Amino acid sequence: MSSPAIAPVSDTLAAASKARFWDRIARKYAADPIADMAGYEATLQRVQGLLAPQQDVLEIGCGTGSTALRLAPFTRSMLATDVSAGMIAIARERLANQPSPQLRFAVADAEAPVFGCGVFDAVLAFNLLHLATDLDAALQQAVAALRPGGLLISKTPCLAEMNPLIPYLAVPLMRAIGKAPAVLCFDEHRLTSAMAQQGLHIVCTERHGRRGKDIRAFVVARKPG
Repeated sequence: MSSPAIAPVSDTLAAASKARFWDRIARKYAADPIADMAGYEATLQRVQGLLAPQQDVLEIGCGTGSTALRLAPFTRSMLATDVSAGMIAIARERLANQPSPQLRFAVADAEAPVFGCGVFDAVLAFNLLHLATDLDAALQQAVAALRPGGLLISKTPCLAEMNPLIPYLAVPLMRAIGKAPAVLCFDEHRLTSAMAQQGLHIVCTERHGRRGKDIRAFVVARKPG
């Protein structure tokens, strides 16, 4: 039997740093309203149509669990994970108040090989991939977790599509004072190219925003097989 993969020290430190940031702001994050509720609801409706009651689903970067609670009833089982124990604690509180037998929450880093190989019919990644330390590593783990023919369903802020002053000046300044996490700046083309490099077939790319310019690319990609 092969030994389990051990994450490099640098990856472990990066995950710990991410966890500390999100733990610190978890309660405030949970209380903040969704900026574009109509766009959020449009995404939920779209994802519901892609899921099925016989499917096992993984959500990476689930935050405080709001989306998982909405989508779990459309699945056979759903594991929703986040690197932040603080976020998961809030998600479990919400699950206790809104029981869903299909759903469970767990603390896990989306870039670590902890989900098993070929065990999920769909992997959900909402507002997560731009927060990865390594986009390719995060996608690699998502692909590994999928069964052949499974879907990666994602919605990602493409920060390179913003005014350059925001991702390259404002965000670094906010990071310096502890008000923003580390982020990756890429556009939709870079995102879909990275998915293709991991062997995924791009099924569709959409934008669901209802307020102003929408930089959040909704991308569905299928694992061959």
